[in-house]
Amino acid sequence: MPTILRFLRQCCLPLLLVTLLTPVAASNEELKLPNLGEASTSLYSAEYEYNLGRSWLRIFRSQAPTVDDPLMFSYLENLIFDLVSHSQLQDRRIDLVVVDNPNINAFAVPGGVIGVHNGLLLYAQTEDELATVLAHEIAHLSQRHFSRRVEFQRNQTPINLAAMLTGLVLMATAGGDAGMAALSAAQAAAQDSALRYSRSNEAEADRVGMQTMVAAGRDPYAAPAMFERMMQASRYSSGNRIPEFLRTHPLSENRVADTRNRAAQYPKTPRPVSLDYQLMRARAVMQLADTPEQAIQRFRGELEGNPRSAEAATYGLVLALTAGGRADEASLELDGIWGKNRDRLEYIIADAEIDLARGNPEAAVEKLKQRLALSPGNHPLTMAYANALMQNQQSHIAEQVLVEQSRRQANDPALWYLLAEVQGLSGNIVGLHQSRAEYFILNGILTQAEKQLNYALKLVRNDYHTSATINQRLRDVAQMRQQMES
Repeated sequence: MPTILRFLRQCCLPLLLVTLLTPVAASNEELKLPNLGEASTSLYSAEYEYNLGRSWLRIFRSQAPTVDDPLMFSYLENLIFDLVSHSQLQDRRIDLVVVDNPNINAFAVPGGVIGVHNGLLLYAQTEDELATVLAHEIAHLSQRHFSRRVEFQRNQTPINLAAMLTGLVLMATAGGDAGMAALSAAQAAAQDSALRYSRSNEAEADRVGMQTMVAAGRDPYAAPAMFERMMQASRYSSGNRIPEFLRTHPLSENRVADTRNRAAQYPKTPRPVSLDYQLMRARAVMQLADTPEQAIQRFRGELEGNPRSAEAATYGLVLALTAGGRADEASLELDGIWGKNRDRLEYIIADAEIDLARGNPEAAVEKLKQRLALSPGNHPLTMAYANALMQNQQSHIAEQVLVEQSRRQANDPALWYLLAEVQGLSGNIVGLHQSRAEYFILNGILTQAEKQLNYALKLVRNDYHTSATINQRLRDVAQMRQQMES
């Protein structure tokens, strides 16, 4: 199967050279895609799309930087599921991936994969502005735009599924415009009609997405506000030079006006500032800052001005000071906001991280353990607790905690990575190899997964149950490889 590099050389390298000049995931040109064959019908089935999406996600994780932040992941997951529950989406099996990328972008992949760049949170000023983008992407899924596009293009020219999936990878890394360029160039014979069809999909996603926003009790006026903000940002982006006719998300005055007119059909209901969202924005600032000192200066600057949420800016300052090794200052800042809500998880975990920065993991363990007793199974708390246990040289307990959590959150690569680390410290070498295998499976690195499982199998000896489990997982990996490559 051709790699993206070969595809770009054959079809659209001249067109994409200018679009890939902006910073994106490392080695986009080396990204590889599965050959998933063709569906048995003209319209892909929901189950086929689901399997395609999971194969795509494994490969994407292996080749794009993602964010390991259980707090942000849980927040976004809850927001997405709230929107999904008010949408037209029938198959509600959703997988989220958070991409470490400063560009404004979110994307939906057939089969229920939704991606969010953490940079999007820097541009969306309110939770409803973020929800506007997510509702739009959910609408692409509910309206089956991928399958409909495949059927449309099959009626125009011979379909090239690999090329279309290439475009999806580029949408998720370089951004929507570059992805559209790849999709369009791959089908040059039907370029004009395909683009018109894509724009009609965008208009439909705008309309259906706003319906979802209203059904979820959110502000429909956030849509034109967010689109206008994105349009203004694109004007100042030196890398945004894709011609208008190649844009899958044309940020035009007409589109903003259409969205504003559509919102005017609904009553305007003022909504309070979401502290939950503003705290996640502060975390995004930390993730994207070059250094803790840079983040400290940014948050201090916000507090000297008129921030949307002074509490969130202070929280961001706490995170930055902690990361910068200034734990005592961080503790003083946290005391200033913690009194308002002693049960807020973000502050509890921040307090434990300050203890770890001070070299007092025992205190962190005790605080997190007490809170976890009130919220058993909470993923951000569990991950923070396991990390504190490991730093407190209690790897055996950390292993037990993470093994139990893996039954609830089996699709979190970071969990398996941490579990492998604590198993190595506790001397469970068979478990270490099994956990590494799960990490590699979720990241689409199947060769390494097989190696780790075979290492574990050699060490099992007379443990029939464990050897049977490992052999079954080897068969699972072989099936995944077949789905991705044959």
